[in-house]
Amino acid sequence: MKKVALLFGGNSSEHLISCLSASSILKNYDKNLFNITSVGIDKDNNFYVYNDDLKYLENGKWVKYCKHNKIDNIVKYLKQFDVVFPIIHGKNGEDGKIQGLLDLFDIKYVGSNTLSSAIGMDKAMFKLIFDRFNIKQAPYVIWDNDYNIDLNYPVIVKPSNGGSSIGITKVNDKKQLKKAIKIAKKYDDKVIIEEFIEGREFECAVLQDKDIFCSKVGEIITGRDFYDYEAKYFSDSSKTVIPDLDDDLTNQIKEISKFVFEKLGCKSLARVDFLYDGNNLYLNEINTLPGFTSISMFTKLLINEGYTYKDIISILINNVS
Repeated sequence: MKKVALLFGGNSSEHLISCLSASSILKNYDKNLFNITSVGIDKDNNFYVYNDDLKYLENGKWVKYCKHNKIDNIVKYLKQFDVVFPIIHGKNGEDGKIQGLLDLFDIKYVGSNTLSSAIGMDKAMFKLIFDRFNIKQAPYVIWDNDYNIDLNYPVIVKPSNGGSSIGITKVNDKKQLKKAIKIAKKYDDKVIIEEFIEGREFECAVLQDKDIFCSKVGEIITGRDFYDYEAKYFSDSSKTVIPDLDDDLTNQIKEISKFVFEKLGCKSLARVDFLYDGNNLYLNEINTLPGFTSISMFTKLLINEGYTYKDIISILINNVS
């Protein structure tokens, strides 16, 4: 039986989402194959061993979870496990920092390595790299303190390093731009501004087993102006569906998803996001550590392909070498 440390929490703005992902994994893993210990990081970056009956949302309210023993030497502690499963979304977990720590001390883990994680998280670097491959993306600028941007309004303003649509604002004119940039800079010093693509939002799950498998395409139906944090996690009118798409469009999305995964040197899992205006398909971003909540598109797409939640977790852990 493999000993697995499930790392979650952290001090990023996605702390809650990480906790929800961890809770879902703990409810669904194969207890005959794995002995999982949950290791949580609080918002002060302290590591603790937590109990396994984690409950985070109860009747729509936040519930404190139970800390057990504080871990003084996290490297020494993690070395006793066969595999570490980091499910820390956002900064310090999805951006290569925790991966770098694990690589430095030769600790095996689920997911992409330091460099792939860092590039996937940094939207500016990601865009620059895939511009070189001539993959269509929404027109954008990396903000350089000039409010006279050469883009058509409306635009989307977002922190370059971030996730779960936190710190993102839709802006309709120059007057709103300064405020939106100020919001984005709360989460990262680097800010991306891109033209708002009016159309549909598609996502493709990528799972690396013996080969790289790309799922059917999922679509985001948002109940808000765009798919922001509230729409993603707390809006009853937002939903994810498996649309009936033209084969050519489906194949294009799958091919680009696999291409992006391979060119970044990703491992294990990812979710690749797209925008579609009815004529043009735009690569939006890659998530090298997508959500594992009960409503996460990554797991829903793979379950639609015939995998069980338990299967997905087992494949990810067992493929670590």
